[in-house]
Amino acid sequence: MAKIGFIGLGNMGGGMAANLVKAGHRVKAFDLSDAALARAEEAGCARARSAADAVSDAEAVVTMLPAGKHVRQVYGGEIFGAVPRNAILMDCSTIDVASAKAVIAEAAAGGIAMVDAPVSGGIAAADAGTLTFMVGGEAAAFARARPILERMGKAVIHAGAAGAGQAAKIANNMLLGATMVATCEAFLLAEKLGLDPQTFYDISSKASGQSWSMTSYCPVAGVGPETPADRGYRGGFAAALQLKDLKLAVEAAHGADASVPMGSLAESLYQAMVNAGDGGLDFSAMIRFLDGKRG
Repeated sequence: MAKIGFIGLGNMGGGMAANLVKAGHRVKAFDLSDAALARAEEAGCARARSAADAVSDAEAVVTMLPAGKHVRQVYGGEIFGAVPRNAILMDCSTIDVASAKAVIAEAAAGGIAMVDAPVSGGIAAADAGTLTFMVGGEAAAFARARPILERMGKAVIHAGAAGAGQAAKIANNMLLGATMVATCEAFLLAEKLGLDPQTFYDISSKASGQSWSMTSYCPVAGVGPETPADRGYRGGFAAALQLKDLKLAVEAAHGADASVPMGSLAESLYQAMVNAGDGGLDFSAMIRFLDGKRG
């Protein structure tokens, strides 16, 4: 199996690295958090002293970092100067398209294969190894990355050239954010019109209003499959992260001269929710925010 350098062991990265170990890979991991490194060691990863140390003898590298500036810094400042030229690099962060293209171009200039491979599925899917990967990069690089990514996900899809993975991710999550807002509005309206939430779910989930936000991630406790709504909106996909993705989508839309009025409205609503102090709650807690509830 492969020697893998893994950088970024947060809520998503920790589970992903653990699944690579379960698949038999030798994973050398690094994070700025000692607690995250300790959890990775418990999962079977070897502790690296730095990002450069994690990749120094790697055959493959996976990164899961907060934003484009961090990806540029870590790759430009540490990885490119330490990684073997024959390694395959996979950045699974959700970042702006321009940064993804720039880092992959820098890798190519150094003779290193790289893809952008953001994920969908959240913490539970990261832990369970059922993520969906949207991958951008050359076909040859995708072919090399795919066997590694498959150990962490249920679907690995080649979206196109460099940056296409990020484009697919932010467009998908803009759709997710907008449909969740609409789902929350619909349940609140139904309740205020006297409908029982379960009855409304039973009807709409089988009618034209059906969506993933309703049937797989219902924002109402006790309705549909278990979701963060059943746990006080704890865990899941934080509203602050949904806001980050919406900002990336709206920024990209402005650069591409694309009209995204619903995406922009969803961004403003999630910004207000985060400003109210609820950024750490699951994004489906939008239903509480719209109902005038805070904290």
